[in-house]
Amino acid sequence: MGSFDEAWQVICDYFQNEKKITDVAYKTWMSRIQPVNIDFEKGEITLLVPNDFHRQTLLRCYMPMLNDAYTAVFGTSFETIFIVPDEVEKKENTKFLSDESSADAGYEFTFDTFIIGQSNKFAHAACLAVAQNPAGAYNPLFLYGNSGLGKTHLLYAIGNDIKNNYPDKKIIYIKGDDFTNELIESIKLATMSEFRQKFRQADVLLVDDVQFIGGKERTQEEFFHTFNTLYEAKKQIVLTSDRPPKEIKILEDRLRNRFESGLLADIQPPDLETRIAIIKRKSEILGMDLSDDICESIAQKLKTNIRQLEGVVKKLKARFYLTGETPSIATVSEAVSDILNNEAPPELTVEKIIEEVARTFGVEAEDIRSQKSRKANIKKPRQIAIFIVRELTSLSMEAIGKEFGDRHYSTIVYTVQKVEEDMKKDYKIKETIEDIIKNIRNR
Repeated sequence: MGSFDEAWQVICDYFQNEKKITDVAYKTWMSRIQPVNIDFEKGEITLLVPNDFHRQTLLRCYMPMLNDAYTAVFGTSFETIFIVPDEVEKKENTKFLSDESSADAGYEFTFDTFIIGQSNKFAHAACLAVAQNPAGAYNPLFLYGNSGLGKTHLLYAIGNDIKNNYPDKKIIYIKGDDFTNELIESIKLATMSEFRQKFRQADVLLVDDVQFIGGKERTQEEFFHTFNTLYEAKKQIVLTSDRPPKEIKILEDRLRNRFESGLLADIQPPDLETRIAIIKRKSEILGMDLSDDICESIAQKLKTNIRQLEGVVKKLKARFYLTGETPSIATVSEAVSDILNNEAPPELTVEKIIEEVARTFGVEAEDIRSQKSRKANIKKPRQIAIFIVRELTSLSMEAIGKEFGDRHYSTIVYTVQKVEEDMKKDYKIKETIEDIIKNIRNR
């Protein structure tokens, strides 16, 4: 097998297609693994993970699944070596690495590999200006657009460019969710001083999917002070979101105002010519020689998501390595079908809804579910969770009651009616629920 990147994609497909893991667990733990190296002689696979907590969770909970995948894909077993970004930096002078980089992020997500079209040229120009003159061009820079249009690529490109031109600058990349998770962990471990020092001493702060901090009071408080500290110290801040600040309804006004104080740049879906150019560039990077007909066929079938375009090319490359089959119109159709099936909106489960409500209100998901929990701060999140489950699933009132600690269906009926009344009286509750639903659907 010629490329561990493509092989790793096959492993990811194995997890998803064989349903060895829930969608939530896959997105939380498996999708954020970056393949680094495979050594057949030593029988070792090296994987990059975001942090030590992620590493320990994989070692504790997911090794049997990984070992099964190795056997299914390679026909043999491997010893897994997990490394984290800090260890990479200590071992070698690498390019900028992030905790959410894809299989080839370290070298692929640069300005050179970003295809410029009418839909993204303004955002590209803004990001290039920021990379060339950190905190001197646009600060903060806020990129927004639907998932899969290149926001993360540009974020990495900024990091890579600054790392190359200003090697002494401290660059921190983090997702909005992970900022919350690290904050919660720091509170539990009484290490808030270290948490604040980590982020507030950065020269460049890159935050992906910042919309997910909305509604979380303690997270917004910490992020507000972090933002102010960096901004006043003339440090560069770049944020991405799936929507502009004014549409993040549960974002505090003081944060919304700061996000809007710099430059806002949106990214739209690419036109046909840009999509074809993206496919050709991706195939060149992967050492593939795709004909014009095949490139156009892919571009005609996938129109709104760059990640899907690249996913088809990766899948064709993996298929070639595994079977030796040369890409054709027929294999393109199969690959596109696989990509669309894999990336179809996942079924909305009670578990996903409760997890998002819990994240929004900073409470434990178990407390929301439990009949026994009488904590004062649980009542409102539980009511909202019940209401959203009723809105987004086809479960009956009786079935919803069973999901929430075997509550009687009449309690569920009353709760739904109560939330409906609250939404009419209080627009903030209505906006909070609307944003939670939007976040659930975008995950």
